[in-house]
Amino acid sequence: MKTKEIKQLLQLYFNGESTLEDERRLEKYFQLGDVAKEVEEYAEFFGGILELTSTVDDSQIEEDVMDFILENEHKEKTKYLGMWKMVTGIAASIIIVLGGFLFIQQKQKPFDDTFETPEQAYAYAQQTLQFVSSEYRKGLAEFSNFEKLHKANNPIKKGITPVNEFYEGIEKMSRVPSITPPKEKEKKETIAADSV
Repeated sequence: MKTKEIKQLLQLYFNGESTLEDERRLEKYFQLGDVAKEVEEYAEFFGGILELTSTVDDSQIEEDVMDFILENEHKEKTKYLGMWKMVTGIAASIIIVLGGFLFIQQKQKPFDDTFETPEQAYAYAQQTLQFVSSEYRKGLAEFSNFEKLHKANNPIKKGITPVNEFYEGIEKMSRVPSITPPKEKEKKETIAADSV
C-alpha cells in the first residue's frame, strides 16, 4: 500500500470513522514490518493492539477493567474519607480550644450591668417591647390580604355551585337501583323460565 493511503486510513481510524475492513488493512500493513518512515511511529501502537487481541480473552479484559475501576474507586473514597476525618478533627479541636478560652475569659471578668438604675432598665425594656409589638402588628396587617382573596373567591364559588349540584344529582341517580315496571318484570320472569 502507498503511504498516502495509509495516512488516510490512519486519519479515519483516529477519527473513529474507519470500517472494520480499513482497520484490518492497517493491522496487516503494520504486521508485515515493511513500514514507511512517515508512519513508523504507529507501528508499535498497532503491534500492541495485535498482541492484545491475539493473547487476551475479551472476558478477561472486561474483568481486569472492572477490577481496576473498583479498586481506584475504593482508593478515591478512602482518600476523601481520611481527608474528611482530618478536617472534622481539626474543626472540633478549634471549637474546643475557643470554647475553653471563652469560658476562662468569662470567669475572670464578671458580667457588667449595662444600666445604672432599675428604672433605666425598665424604660429600655418597655421601649423594646413596644418596638416588637409594632412590628408584630405590621405582620398581622399582611393577613388582611387573605380576607380580600376570600372575598374575590366568593363569585367563583357561586358560579360553580350549580355545576357541583348537577354532578351530585347524577351521582345520586346512579346509586339508586333501577325500578322496573310490573309488566316488564313479569315478561322477564317468563322469558327466564322458558329458557331453563
